[in-house]
Amino acid sequence: MKNFILAIFSLLFSCCLFSQDKDSAQYYYKKGLEEKSARLFAVAGKSFDKATSFDPNLAEAYIENGNVNMEMRRVDASLGNFARAYELQPSNGDLIKKLAGLYFDNRQFQKAIDMSQKCNDCPEAFHIMGMSYYNLEDYGRAESLLLKAINKDDKDADAAYTLGRTYLELENEKKAIPQYQHAIALEPDKNVWIYELGLIYYSQEDYSNALKYINMAGEKGYNKTNDYNENLGFAQVYTGDAGNGMKTLNSVLDKKPNNRELINNIAYAMYETKRYDDALTYYQKLLELNTNDASSLFMAGMAFQRKGEKEKGQKLCDKAIEMDPSLTKNRQKKDGPIGL
Repeated sequence: MKNFILAIFSLLFSCCLFSQDKDSAQYYYKKGLEEKSARLFAVAGKSFDKATSFDPNLAEAYIENGNVNMEMRRVDASLGNFARAYELQPSNGDLIKKLAGLYFDNRQFQKAIDMSQKCNDCPEAFHIMGMSYYNLEDYGRAESLLLKAINKDDKDADAAYTLGRTYLELENEKKAIPQYQHAIALEPDKNVWIYELGLIYYSQEDYSNALKYINMAGEKGYNKTNDYNENLGFAQVYTGDAGNGMKTLNSVLDKKPNNRELINNIAYAMYETKRYDDALTYYQKLLELNTNDASSLFMAGMAFQRKGEKEKGQKLCDKAIEMDPSLTKNRQKKDGPIGL
């Protein structure tokens, strides 16, 4: 009988404590809301922490704590609070939206995908999933979802650009071009996007458009590095503006003297555009740097033949083949233009 009475008292005491904890949780929760309204976010965060210490199942306090931490740009703390609230309210659509966006912004891409798949009314679900799959290098799924994102919102420049990048990864430059064009039309000051489109056109041997977009990128503030000027110079050469092209390329060569790759690329550009005397000048530079450069000697021989000095050119080609027999297959060299 005595034990029974003790048990009753213990139960009543526990209920009393539970009620007090609930009251305390509500007190600090309401206090936190007032502090949040006064924009005292750090103070409000402490009040919400106290509320959840008294009642670990008070989802609203976790949500508000997440909100004030977002105001303070404490992303990790916000994620932790929203994630705990989601455990308590797994059907809360607003929480799912917030978590999908935060996971994506925090580069937790698989979690962003998982949350987006659970969201029935998230307007950015396709965008988040498509962009996330791209970052996870799953380009097949990225393509499908980015297309859906653009169909849902044709003003989504980031989705269009990323779809263009996806097509590059899928080795389909022709499909990439209209996506880049779409993205740039929406965001005309994105000089990196513009420059990349120029390089895609260059790769497609559409040198007029390559020159157009490379120049445009520079006008929009793209950093004119040596690589930029090399690509600009070669685009100028292949569109027939050899004078300006050579000025541009030589300005790079001044900064990279004796750079064999660049000299070889210039020499071959001159050869391809039938400026054989200029080609010979640069092949001679290569031979001065390396007298055993059989490939440059062979191309010099080809240049002499193309300019009409066939006997002299043939002798040089024969000598090059003696040095490197594998050059025999290059007698009718028809490689595409260099650059990039």
